[in-house]
Amino acid sequence: MTAVVPAVGVVGAGAVGQTVGGALVAAGLSDRLLVVSRTPAQAAALADDLDDMRAALGSSVLPTPATVDELRHCPAFVVAVRAQFTNDRSRDVRMAGVQANAPAVRALAAQMRGYQGTVLMVTNPVDLMTRLFAEESGCPRVFGIGSNLDSARYRLTLARLLDVPVAVVRGHVIGEHGDSAVVCASSTTVNGHPVPVPLQEVRDELAGRPGRISAGIGRTRCGPAGAVVSALRLALGAEDGMAELSVPYREDCCGIPLRFTSGRHLPFLPPLDDTEARQLEAARTKLRAAYQAMRGIPSQSLPSGRNS
Repeated sequence: MTAVVPAVGVVGAGAVGQTVGGALVAAGLSDRLLVVSRTPAQAAALADDLDDMRAALGSSVLPTPATVDELRHCPAFVVAVRAQFTNDRSRDVRMAGVQANAPAVRALAAQMRGYQGTVLMVTNPVDLMTRLFAEESGCPRVFGIGSNLDSARYRLTLARLLDVPVAVVRGHVIGEHGDSAVVCASSTTVNGHPVPVPLQEVRDELAGRPGRISAGIGRTRCGPAGAVVSALRLALGAEDGMAELSVPYREDCCGIPLRFTSGRHLPFLPPLDDTEARQLEAARTKLRAAYQAMRGIPSQSLPSGRNS
C-alpha cells in the first residue's frame, strides 16, 4: 500500500517490539520505521534484522535505529518496552508488570512531554501504562491496545463456538485488559442478529488463551502486533472503522470502543445490560485503585541523545 505517513516509531527491541516492528514493515504504513531501544546497539541490531525482512518482502519501509528525541518528528510511535522481571502470578497476571515497567514508561513520557502525535501503548498493564504516559507527557492521543486484542480473541472464540466466519461476528470486550475484562454479550451480533453467547466458555477461553500461548512460546507477541497495526491504520486515517482501545473514560482510563473517521475518534460505548454495567464499574474501580498505588514508583530514563 502507499505509505500514509513519513515515519512511525517503535520503542522496545524485545520479543514484542521485534514482532511489532516486523508487522509494521510488512504493513507499509510509513516510509521509515524508527527503532528505539535501551542501547544504540540493540536498536541497530533490530533495524538490521528488519531491513533484511524489508528486502525479502520487497517492502518500502526503511528501518532505522533512532533515539527518543527523533520520535518527536514521527506522526505516531508504539511503546513496547518491558523491564526484566519474573512473573509468577496466577491471577491478575498483567498487573505483575506495574513495579517493573512503570519507571521506564514514566521516563519515556517525560522525554516526550508535549508530543502531539499518536502513541500506541503495548506495555502491560496496558490500561495503567496508557494513563501514566498520557498524564506524564500531556500527549492528547495515547491509546492502549489491550481491549482491541481482547475483542479480536472474543470474536474469534465466538465464531469457533457458533461455527460461523469471524467476519460476521460483531462484539466488544471492554474495561480492563485483564481479569476484569467485560464481555459485551448483550450487544453481540452474528450476521446482524443478536445471539445467545455461551459466556462461561467464552470467559474460560479469554482467560486461558494468553497463558497457553506464553507457556508454549514464552510470550504473546503476534496478537499484540496485529492489534497495533489495525489500530494504527485507524489512528493515522488510512481507513475508517472501530477499535476497542484504552483511553481516558470519565476519571479513569480503560478500554472502550472508538469510532475513527479520517483519524479522528469518538467514543462509541455499546448499550450494556445491568450485569455488564456493574462489571464495567468494578473494572474502573479496580484500575483506579491500582493506578493510585502505582503513582509512588520512581522513574528510570531511556537514552535521549543521538546514536554515535
